[in-house]
Amino acid sequence: MLRRSLGEAYRRVLWANTISYTGAGVYVAALPLLAVTVTRDPRLISLVAAAEFVPWLVWSLPAGVIVDRCDRGRLMWRSQVVQGVVIAMIALLVLVRAIDIGLLILLGFVLGSAEVFFSNAAQSVLPELVPAAELPKANGRLQVSLTVGETFAGPPLGSLLFAASRMLPFVLNAATFFGSAALLSGLPERQSAAPTRAPMRAQIAEGLRYLGKHRLLRTAALLLGIMGFASQMGQATLVLLAIRVLHTGVSGYGLLWTASAAGAILGGMTNPMLTRRLGMTASLIFSLAATAVAFAGTGLAPSATVAAAFFALNGYFTTMWNVVTVSLRQRIVPPELLGRVNSVYRMIGWGLFPAGAVAGGLMAKEFGYRAPYTAAGILVAVAGVVAVPVLTGRRPDSSRGSAD
Repeated sequence: MLRRSLGEAYRRVLWANTISYTGAGVYVAALPLLAVTVTRDPRLISLVAAAEFVPWLVWSLPAGVIVDRCDRGRLMWRSQVVQGVVIAMIALLVLVRAIDIGLLILLGFVLGSAEVFFSNAAQSVLPELVPAAELPKANGRLQVSLTVGETFAGPPLGSLLFAASRMLPFVLNAATFFGSAALLSGLPERQSAAPTRAPMRAQIAEGLRYLGKHRLLRTAALLLGIMGFASQMGQATLVLLAIRVLHTGVSGYGLLWTASAAGAILGGMTNPMLTRRLGMTASLIFSLAATAVAFAGTGLAPSATVAAAFFALNGYFTTMWNVVTVSLRQRIVPPELLGRVNSVYRMIGWGLFPAGAVAGGLMAKEFGYRAPYTAAGILVAVAGVVAVPVLTGRRPDSSRGSAD
């Protein structure tokens, strides 16, 4: 069925993402464990987490122009090669025992810079590969592949490999990036360049104007920023909450991500059907409410088992949010603008991640390791109450919406 409906090129993207995100999941678990071997200061650990998201503020807007000008498949595989080289450097530094927090922050910034280009190109190339009517299904399957790799298989594997040898998870992660690049290099060339070669500043302004005038997409971007800020408040010091408060141990820390993945996989399989029944507006509102409950519940959880249940809830509704909002952008935004609008959208949405990570580290230092997640739940709940009138002010269910 996948072969007939979505095609060979899409399968390459799907498998490349599955391989790459499995390696990324290994890295997600191994990096904070490595950081904890260097320092136990939550402020410094939060800076390591923040470094990977700072590039969304620095590179998002020029990346959008480049994605619209260049062949998107080629940009994807080259970005993966850069990421593989960076992770290989971390493995080498671990081997020679030359790692420190400053190097982790620097390499995290380079890794995140490559991710800005890869992620934008990956979302922008999809409408070129599958029919518009199949975008929710295609995005849902990509979300499942991301979840299986990044939060289900990867983190427990990363924790186990780190326990065996600190270098092993980074070696595996580098190999997955190179494997993904090999698959993506076989994509057919599709030149998506804009027909005119206007200055980069003018093209960036065009993307800014489009998103600024479109109320639904603008609101979704702002909400993504708030949720991302809140998520990073908790995740930046999650390793300390898990090990010191919930007493999970190194392996149990990875299993929290497995619970999130189980919810997200279920979401990826059922959300396309559920959102058709609920409508896209109701799906976004449900996602906001459930995310607020999941964050607050994690902060208040009396045990690792209860925290895992809230991680599963968060995984399910994060997937719902992603499938709906990505599909909306791919349907609404003209193809020649998609890279630039994606870049503005994600700069707003992801640009607050570093601030959230730093805020979480400071909050954990002053008020304890539970405080960041509890505060995150309150923040998302307040944002949801404010945003509901805006989200219900128009119907986003049509495939093409006019800017307002």
